Amino acid sequence: MIVHTQQVTFDEELRLKSGATLKPVTLAYETYGTLNADRSNTILICHALSGDAHVAGQHSPHDRKPGWWDDAVGPGKAFDTDRYFIVCSNVIGGCSGSTGPSSINPETGRPYGLSFPVVTVADMVEAQRWLIDALDIPSLLCVTGGSMGGMQALQWAVSYPDRVRSALVLASTACTSAQTIALNEVPRQAIYADPNWNEGDYYGKEPPNAGLAVARMIGHITYLSETSMREKFGRRLQERERYGYDFATEFEVESYLKYHGNRFTSRFDANSFLYITKAIDYFDLSLGRGDLSEAFADVKAKILVLSYSSDWLYPPEQSEELVRGLLRNGIDASYVEIKSDYGHDAFLLEVERLGELTRDFLAKVERETSGPAGPAQGAPTSTGEREEKVYPLASWAAKTRGTWRLAKVEQREIA
Repeated sequence: MIVHTQQVTFDEELRLKSGATLKPVTLAYETYGTLNADRSNTILICHALSGDAHVAGQHSPHDRKPGWWDDAVGPGKAFDTDRYFIVCSNVIGGCSGSTGPSSINPETGRPYGLSFPVVTVADMVEAQRWLIDALDIPSLLCVTGGSMGGMQALQWAVSYPDRVRSALVLASTACTSAQTIALNEVPRQAIYADPNWNEGDYYGKEPPNAGLAVARMIGHITYLSETSMREKFGRRLQERERYGYDFATEFEVESYLKYHGNRFTSRFDANSFLYITKAIDYFDLSLGRGDLSEAFADVKAKILVLSYSSDWLYPPEQSEELVRGLLRNGIDASYVEIKSDYGHDAFLLEVERLGELTRDFLAKVERETSGPAGPAQGAPTSTGEREEKVYPLASWAAKTRGTWRLAKVEQREIA
């Protein structure tokens, strides 16, 4: 599947949550599939921290690496491009074609650097809304994404309840925890400590690659689980049979982290890393409201939340808290905790299971809505061998193709 990245520039001010403004605003995006006659089959895919608009396919027949979610997006895949019109854009603050700190500030003729305003997930979504308007798409069949992409999907459902028919939220949260903020701050400190960072003014000079590589290495640790690291690396040595009693790279896991850290510096901007992780830190849908239930008061979309048992960056408990907030508002929300040893990266790797759930969920959305969804409908429980938790047991969940262990939300939890 050959695709081409497109860009659209809006010559108007985007007012940000901080009160600052941004003008002009350029968004890089890619589309897949065909928009149907009534423009009702659009799925917006939102990327995570290090992603971009290139979610699937290749830019040329010679590309060695496809898009970042190529296993899930394409003909006959979880997000079927024979059936749906897929849109994915690079977030503002990014460095893959959308306006960010490496873009040229029209007032100075130089890259923004740290003069670029701090952005939030809500600001990212507002820019995406401009793109969807420009594509003349009145409403979205589904908004989906994992990690920070899941935050954007939730923000869409909250900010534009009349334009979102469903949201599929993977390995995410409604409020960034203190642990995650801490795990974002340490990589930022690695970038700050690199002398080449120069307070963000390094464009045209030697970039802070050492700091950015360490930042990425820390991030990679949070994406894995102890089990996956043990199985993938164990204590195996790299290209030697015994300890060298020196400080060379000895263990396979060390080599893996250094390789991915160094490779990351060839495609990502250190300042964008700072801005995007800060946007993740600021994400809290309950901010300015009493609690999550109040945040979801106006949501009309049907929502499916997926978590992964070994994810310690956004653990299942955070997804369960999110679902309880949805259920308190009578929202048609379902939750599946998938047993996986892949850690946070499971949302990218457990594609077969994702495909089953996505096809069922989207079929339900198409069948039951021509616009935003109404209140939830329950379904009977069943038991089985699949080690997953699913609630509040929407009717599509009890599929004959698999057996489920179902756990119903207690009334006291959603009262």
